Amino acid sequence: MAAPLEIGGGKIDVDFSPNDSDFPRAPVLEWVSTAARAVTKYYGRYPVDHVVVRIQEIDGDRINSGKTFAAYDGAVITVDVGRATTKAHFQRDWLLTHEMVHLAFPSVAETHHWIEEGLATYVEPIARVRIGNLRAAPAWSDVVRDLPQGLPAAGDRGLDHTPTWGRTYWGGALFCLLADVEIRRRTKNAKGLEDALRGIVQAGGSISTDWNLERALNTGDKATGVPVLQELYAQMKDTPHPVDLYQLWKQLGIERRGPTVVLHDDAPLAAVRKAIMPE
Repeated sequence: MAAPLEIGGGKIDVDFSPNDSDFPRAPVLEWVSTAARAVTKYYGRYPVDHVVVRIQEIDGDRINSGKTFAAYDGAVITVDVGRATTKAHFQRDWLLTHEMVHLAFPSVAETHHWIEEGLATYVEPIARVRIGNLRAAPAWSDVVRDLPQGLPAAGDRGLDHTPTWGRTYWGGALFCLLADVEIRRRTKNAKGLEDALRGIVQAGGSISTDWNLERALNTGDKATGVPVLQELYAQMKDTPHPVDLYQLWKQLGIERRGPTVVLHDDAPLAAVRKAIMPE
């Protein structure tokens, strides 16, 4: 039997399958609620009217194998959850928020899979920071550590033609970060990537709809008033487009020190950094 939740204007049915009364449901429902609140905070509403979150019970203290897909009456997210998963594990989990971000972008051609995974990779920690589920400094530390995996390597042919794991997830996330920073720079921090993505959702773009990527980017640009998404896509779709991450972190005021980062408020784009992830 499904446990219903209503968050951000969306109905979320948490389906425990198979039906096992011994499975600890309360922490799972709290975990689902937290992920839904994070996505709602970022997008201004829950991105779909209805979703089924199907919990597939496994052994151990683990959460893995998330998958999101459209369904006839909304969408379905399946995720494996261990019977012994601790409250602390649920609190630090990122996977379900990542999967819920997938709900908020239209289905596009496989050539553009990088934008779907890149958005989920980029938005997830930001959404969690904005509800207090994660702190900004460790979130930025993870981004600084992992984003180099998205840089073009030898032989790269651009995001549309280089479907490696690194370019799909972290190359897509790099596109999102560059877009977020540039939108904020051009609008004097009045708009950000979330405004573009909210515009797409408000126009009916969700996992349940099939759009071409150009339509999605154009819709997002209209919402911000600046053509950043379309311009950046033109630069990154067919060519490597190298990025100097050291200079980007310096501009944002993010200094890596071993496994952590120090945030500097006197950096040129410190206000942009704080707008992306409040500290």
